[in-house]
Amino acid sequence: MRRRLIQSTLAVVLVVIAVFGLSLVIVETRTISNSAQERVDSEAVRLASIVDSRLLGEQTVDAQVLKEQVAGDRYAVIRIPGEPVIEVGTKATGDVISATETGEEGETVTVQEPRSSVTREVGRTLLIIGAVALLAVIAAVLLAVRQANKLASPLTDLAETAERLGSGDPRPRHKRYGVHELDRVADVLDSSAERIARMLTAERRLAADASHQLRTPLTALSMRLEEITLTDDLNTVKEEATIALTQVERLTDVVERLLTNSRDPRTGSAVSFDLDEVIQQQLAEWRPAYRSVGRAIVSSGKRHLRAVGTPGAVAQVLAALIENSLMHGGGTVALRTRVTGNQAVIEVTDEGPGVPADLGARIFERAISGRNSTGIGLAVARDLAEADGGRLEMLQAQPAVFGLFLSRTPVQKPVPEAEPTVR
Repeated sequence: MRRRLIQSTLAVVLVVIAVFGLSLVIVETRTISNSAQERVDSEAVRLASIVDSRLLGEQTVDAQVLKEQVAGDRYAVIRIPGEPVIEVGTKATGDVISATETGEEGETVTVQEPRSSVTREVGRTLLIIGAVALLAVIAAVLLAVRQANKLASPLTDLAETAERLGSGDPRPRHKRYGVHELDRVADVLDSSAERIARMLTAERRLAADASHQLRTPLTALSMRLEEITLTDDLNTVKEEATIALTQVERLTDVVERLLTNSRDPRTGSAVSFDLDEVIQQQLAEWRPAYRSVGRAIVSSGKRHLRAVGTPGAVAQVLAALIENSLMHGGGTVALRTRVTGNQAVIEVTDEGPGVPADLGARIFERAISGRNSTGIGLAVARDLAEADGGRLEMLQAQPAVFGLFLSRTPVQKPVPEAEPTVR
């Protein structure tokens, strides 16, 4: 591209120089020739006037007297009637410029000048024009090189940026070049890079959340299936299969919820539901896991509370808190429900050492964990709670107490029956 820009610019300059330079040479040549002819004509008129004045004054007219009147390399011939021909100067050989003037006394004055003087003057003019043209070409080449670099280098950078985007490196360069069109392309590429970066982040986050949120339901489902394979009691098989089907439905709900939340965290399907049902469901699913490590999980508090939210999302939040207590806590895990204002609160606590002081409020940040875990469980739980219009907070660090706040469904008071009208 650089070569094409330089060649095109140089071609334009050469065409302009050829057109205007040739015209200037023709004009200057004619001007110099006309000027030389005018000088010779003027010289002939002047010599004729001198001869006239001397003849009228009856003075001598000869070559010695007129010698000083003919300057340079000019040659003059004066013909006076009845007098010998007077020649002044050296007669030029070759092509000459000639002018003849007749005086008042009948004399004839002819002045000649070699055309070589005109040729020398034209040559000097051509040399000056050629030098100017050469400087113009040099300046045009330098300007073309500068302009080519100014345009070609940004295009190379933009091509590298596009190639990096295609190879999976979405870092914007935020580099501008001072050319509106190129800066516009750079803006578009940077915007695309930022969008791609957000998309990749969202996809990676979705993959991490999905692996974390699906691990627990799959583990519970695997435990149910193992119990089915180890028993011959048909009633037990039916009971475990029913529970397994319920867990599959929850697993499907988890996947749908994760996909919906990844597209738009504000999108939800909040309904009014019974908190007791969700809590009992979680107790049933997690009790075998706690029993296997010699621990217990219980519930207490106010019953028959109804809250506004998505039951699947609330179940996932509780599952994350219960799993967190199983991995990092100790002793009995208690789920307690209470009411504060117009909100229903589910508190999850255990008898473990609690949250380390160096973590504090950072416990809800991604990749923050007190042990060797993913560190995204509580972060996902908070996102799910906020997507449902609720909030998840750490109420106490030692021992750890987490509270899930949900909007409470107002209790519908029975409408009193109208008293019969007595007439």
